Amino acid sequence: MADRPRRADARRNYELVLAAAREVFDELGATAPLDEIARRAGVGNATMYRHFPTRRDMVIAVYAEEVTALGELGRTLLDDPSAVDALFTWLRAFIAHVSTKGELPLAITDDEAGQRSALYRDWHQTMHTAAADLLRRAKEADAIKPDLDVADLLTSANGIGRAATDAAQIDRLLTIVRDGVTR
Repeated sequence: MADRPRRADARRNYELVLAAAREVFDELGATAPLDEIARRAGVGNATMYRHFPTRRDMVIAVYAEEVTALGELGRTLLDDPSAVDALFTWLRAFIAHVSTKGELPLAITDDEAGQRSALYRDWHQTMHTAAADLLRRAKEADAIKPDLDVADLLTSANGIGRAATDAAQIDRLLTIVRDGVTR
């Protein structure tokens, strides 16, 4: 039997809980009290658990939303007039994602079906595709060194996201990478 569409109030409550979870996880981390999420969403615990039966379900929903947004940003930036600006705009968003959301996927417990591995693969593919498409466009515009590999670029950006101490340092390090790979 197919899932029935959610009622308007159920959709609204789902979105309220998801937004509150995103906010609370950003502030307190993936182990934040779930009661705090329900409180900020303005719903009861039963409503929250009806939408997200476990913390794992909630973390997956929040992280999946973030990855989807990065993929959509990549597709949108393919229309930017400057291929290299588009690439580095996306890399900046990716770095911000790594620096603020890095603990979320680590908080997802594995299951017998191997769902966590499948999710990781899908999320990795979404980010890799966005970066590869933007990099390919920048190479076609002859704005990037032709030997630059997308995996190396993402590894560098990931390192910046994990190591930088603040936004100013992120910007400085990303400028160093940009200066090193552009023509």
